[in-house]
Amino acid sequence: MSLKRFGVSLEEDVLSELDQLVERDNYPNRSRAIGYLVKKSIVEQKWNSDEEVAGAVVVVYDHSKLELHKEVNAIQHNYNCLILSGQHIHLDEHNCLEVITVRGKAHKLIKLRNKYKGLKGIKNVELVMSGTDD
Repeated sequence: MSLKRFGVSLEEDVLSELDQLVERDNYPNRSRAIGYLVKKSIVEQKWNSDEEVAGAVVVVYDHSKLELHKEVNAIQHNYNCLILSGQHIHLDEHNCLEVITVRGKAHKLIKLRNKYKGLKGIKNVELVMSGTDD
């Protein structure tokens, strides 16, 4: 990877916000923060495209709902072409956390996430996506 230097002009209040971001998120410098934000924006654009992304679906649900665990497993079997692995964690006597590692077309991963959202007993579902390219 070769680095290219360029100048950036920002309004004073935006620069102040950038400096706060650098401090809060422990970036070594402004350049690293700007690079991260640009890459994040590019990945988010891919979410609305037909490009391949990787990520994780994080599901929190009430395991005392007997049929829910079967439905969660059924979704994973139906979408096995997208799922790389899964981890099941018992949070407490009522709640479980599933972390499902996924890879595929962004719109398909969003559809998978939405399948979980539609189940009664699901408390929270989040999809985190990242690009698969360098």
